[in-house]
Amino acid sequence: MKDLLNKSSDQNRRRFMANAASTFLGVGMTPMLSNTLMGAGEKASPLTQIASAKRVIYLYMSGGMTHLDTFDLKQGHDNQGPVKGIGTTGDYQISEYLPGLAKHGNKMALINSMNSKTGAHQQARYLAHTSYEMRGTIKHPAMGAWLLTFQDRLNPTLPGNVVIGGGSRHPGSGFFPAKVGPLLIGAADRGLQNVKTRMEQEDFEFRMGLSKQLGQSFAERYSHKSVAGYSEMYEDAVKLMQSSDLKAFDLKEEPESVREAYGNDQFGKGCLLARRLVENDVRFVEVSLGGWDTHQSNFTRVPERCNILDRGMSTLISDLDARGLLDDTLVVLATEFGRTPRINQNVGRDHYPKAFSAVLAGGGINGGQKYGKSDEGGEQVAENPVSHADLNATIGYALGIPLNHVLYSPSKRPFTVAQNGQPISSIFA
Repeated sequence: MKDLLNKSSDQNRRRFMANAASTFLGVGMTPMLSNTLMGAGEKASPLTQIASAKRVIYLYMSGGMTHLDTFDLKQGHDNQGPVKGIGTTGDYQISEYLPGLAKHGNKMALINSMNSKTGAHQQARYLAHTSYEMRGTIKHPAMGAWLLTFQDRLNPTLPGNVVIGGGSRHPGSGFFPAKVGPLLIGAADRGLQNVKTRMEQEDFEFRMGLSKQLGQSFAERYSHKSVAGYSEMYEDAVKLMQSSDLKAFDLKEEPESVREAYGNDQFGKGCLLARRLVENDVRFVEVSLGGWDTHQSNFTRVPERCNILDRGMSTLISDLDARGLLDDTLVVLATEFGRTPRINQNVGRDHYPKAFSAVLAGGGINGGQKYGKSDEGGEQVAENPVSHADLNATIGYALGIPLNHVLYSPSKRPFTVAQNGQPISSIFA
């Protein structure tokens, strides 16, 4: 087959790949493919670059992380409250609550001009993950599913897409096949549960063979992609059960000193598991840290959240860097929206989508810089606004995903990876 394709014309090869995608992915591709599938004489898309990242660790701050108390301080303004800024190894200050990350300022790019029109948790969380507004008639894929649809797994045994904590409302694979959706893990220190069998290998293989025979007639009768997808997932699960790669999910394989460095909380453990997974070539790992919905007692609760965030994320960046993984692993810190710059009567901050922050590190990012800014009170974006779709387009840009490449849902509706979002190409080295 490979020799046959090599002898074919560019046009025939592109047609074959489009048809294969339609057959195997359950979605259609536009006839005019993006430059990842183009011949030399065709116009390349300005929205695609050579990938600077192979993997993503997506740290999601669930509940709406306050920007004024973390990465977008407004010293001297009444909106700031008691939080003070500290210097970093980059060309900016961040919150005094983040001393560990301050040491990595030269590796991080702050985006202080995030904005959205969605201020409700569920809808904003969905928008942040998919770039699309929530609809009752369709479920859109999250970024990990888009990545696996275009680039497949690096490790054929391990799942290519994993969500650690907070996965119950995750969009998952959306209208893509389930095989590109995330493996959901509730607690990082429990790893994968119920993956070991107590029966003898011969007995296990006999039962698996019998199960396959019993299901064969059903699969032949109902030759639907979802049926085939379920069978593939089942086979992948069995393959993983019998693989030594299963140890990647076991935090006990790490020295105690490393586990202590990340912290004993679930977010820190999640960051350590994320490092272990990307080290074993899992492409996309999401780790969630909740508790940012600080309508009350903001200045008591935020230091607690920041302490957990700072320890886990700063240790993760150090660990990735020491192992030579940071250069091609993009670390993303994101949230659904910010908190009100003006402090409410309960000494808290409410939902605020008009201005908030995100952070990128590694994966080809030129660290030590800020992109965009909010006004003097942190109330409005003053320069270079960035939407959720733009941030996701930037992630896709780092991964080399063709951003203007259209895929069709089963209902024949066209979609792109970030819904016309524009990547922030200037922050790359």
